[in-house]
Amino acid sequence: MNPKDDSKDPLVIGDRTFSSRLIVGTGKYKDFAETRRAIETCGAEMVTVAVRRVNITDPGQENLLDYLPLDQYTILPNTAGCFTADEAIRTAMLAREAGVGNLVKVEVLGDEKTLFPDVPATLEASEKLVREGFVVLPYITDDPITCRKLEDMGCAAVMPLAAPIGSGLGIRNPYNLRIIVEQAQVPVIVDAGVGCASDTAKVFELGCDAVLMNTAIAGARDPIGMARAMKLAVEAGRASYLAGRIPRKLYATASSPIEGMLD
Repeated sequence: MNPKDDSKDPLVIGDRTFSSRLIVGTGKYKDFAETRRAIETCGAEMVTVAVRRVNITDPGQENLLDYLPLDQYTILPNTAGCFTADEAIRTAMLAREAGVGNLVKVEVLGDEKTLFPDVPATLEASEKLVREGFVVLPYITDDPITCRKLEDMGCAAVMPLAAPIGSGLGIRNPYNLRIIVEQAQVPVIVDAGVGCASDTAKVFELGCDAVLMNTAIAGARDPIGMARAMKLAVEAGRASYLAGRIPRKLYATASSPIEGMLD
């Protein structure tokens, strides 16, 4: 496999196939035009939209879908801002009624300061939405047990955080992410916490299937430049993972053979 040939290394989520393994959010940009430029630059094919914060339902007002048409991008509506399972379910239903499909990122927050997921509420909302025919991608803590439960109930992917939303702290617990990757039979999409290109490359070197980010690009001094950097980081990290890193060793190993040199 040539890791540079995306067609031979697709990301498959449910019945959808993507060439890009970078999913991006649409908030925090100065306007919709900058949002579009950043998304075009990073090469993302799937974009996530906070249904409660960004207009995708009222055609009488400026609408994000005017800049990101459904025939070019897969819209991943998310339930950001919801603090109960019922709120998340209603928000997902609203997005489906607006015509953006049955794909949904389930985000049920437990605390306004940390924005960590409410795990029981996330499990409840995800289970009900799966039964309603949604393709569910849940935002969750980096807990292998919870990720396994979400997969078992029929979620199309699991989305463990790397660090708190918008923090830019990078991967705080690579060991839990490795366990999640090893046990998962669905894509593992790291969601939240990356801050720079090296964080993104590390996500893929751990074996994760995709990464979702918003603030890391939109909040950068040069969002378009960071979008370009993140695209390259995804490609480099995935290629590195597929190539297979050398084992870590305590002592040095000579680059050139030394056997026979003194014979």
